[in-house]
Amino acid sequence: MSDIVCISPIDGSELVRRPAAADAAVAQAVAVARAAQREWRKVPIAERSAHVLRFLDAMLAMNQEIVPELAQQMGRPVRYGGEFRGFEERVRYVAGMAEDALAPVVPHDERAGFRRYIKRDPLGLVLVVAPWNYPYLTAVNTIAPALIAGNAVLLKHAAQTILVGERFQMAMDHAGLPKGLFANLVLTHDQTSRLIGSGAVDFVNFTGSVEGGRAIERAAAGTFTPLGLELGGKDPAYVRADADLDFAVENLVDGAFYNSGQCCCGVERIYVHESLYDRFVDGFVELTGRYVLGNPLDEATTLGPMAQGRFADLIRRQTAQALARGATAHIDPAAFPANREGTPYLAPQVLTGVDHSMSVMTEESFGPVVGIMKVKDDAEALALMNDSVYGLTASIWTADLDTAEELGNEIETGTVFMNRCDYLDPGLAWTGVKDTGRGASLSRIGFEMLTRPKSFHLRYG
Repeated sequence: MSDIVCISPIDGSELVRRPAAADAAVAQAVAVARAAQREWRKVPIAERSAHVLRFLDAMLAMNQEIVPELAQQMGRPVRYGGEFRGFEERVRYVAGMAEDALAPVVPHDERAGFRRYIKRDPLGLVLVVAPWNYPYLTAVNTIAPALIAGNAVLLKHAAQTILVGERFQMAMDHAGLPKGLFANLVLTHDQTSRLIGSGAVDFVNFTGSVEGGRAIERAAAGTFTPLGLELGGKDPAYVRADADLDFAVENLVDGAFYNSGQCCCGVERIYVHESLYDRFVDGFVELTGRYVLGNPLDEATTLGPMAQGRFADLIRRQTAQALARGATAHIDPAAFPANREGTPYLAPQVLTGVDHSMSVMTEESFGPVVGIMKVKDDAEALALMNDSVYGLTASIWTADLDTAEELGNEIETGTVFMNRCDYLDPGLAWTGVKDTGRGASLSRIGFEMLTRPKSFHLRYG
């Protein structure tokens, strides 16, 4: 059986190696999880939520160990303190809303002699295939509501963040969940495909690339297994003429370069009204130049390496293509001594003179590069924002709430932001359109994805 290996982006050394689970062990995990779920679904929602909150407490208690561990696995600087502020917000929110979200739906027209309602039953066994870029947040988006809704969960984490799955298992064990109700499995891609194709699971949540999503769909073909897919993105921002310029610059620089740009909802392209364009670019470039690229274990580092060298190589190719076609680069890589060809260490880059013939404006970059274009009005900005095969989030920077809503209605995206970006509100559905995927997590709708409706039509009179 193959080993799963994590290579640290810090220095290219092998950080951890784990053997992939034997097929018999996977089958056993499925059987034990199904048996545990049959009893778990009978446990009151409040008690299931209490278990998940104990899991949360156990995770929070490990944060000091987890932060440097994350830096070693995928390169996020330790100065940012990990993911647990958002992690805690999401878990507490879904636990707090569970009773209401999972309550029976009663038709508004009462009928004498009948009891009629729609109950939400758990799906059964949920498989979460989690990514490395936000390895705690992306996984918990499904794991917490799945357990609260009465499901069992199997977690297959990315090789780059293989220790995260072990942390989940430790915290679940500490919370006292029934044995086998949650199981972290170390699987190869082939094993994952076979597990999905076997029909042994009742729902698959996958966060990752478009090609990864297609592989999940192919694996599930013919099984009728429902899927939740959050795939690629090329999230746009539009800075209108009435925007608070300094506020927009500060937030969009962070939205573009936080986590080295390795965010599903990171800002990858910006359209700025011509009246603000020059000042916006100047401010954006100046603030970008303040980043410190280096070892993520160093408190002074504000921009860590990308998770793998091949990801940085993609950004270098996109940038080179744009420059060859007439774009202007505003950041001198020499100002970032840690920047080195052939390594995951990549200086941030700001490009102007770009257009949609360049891959950096149309294909997912998932790294620290952003293109900025000048637009003359809302109509031009809207057309450019929608000129994408992706649609996860889009942000509008303006003082006009009504116009933001009007434009939002026309933008082909899963979430519309005004004067913020790169954030998940657990009260709202996290979803995408076009090649970004299908389904939703978080909010009441997230619970609906993890349950099935069961109607009761009872005549007693």
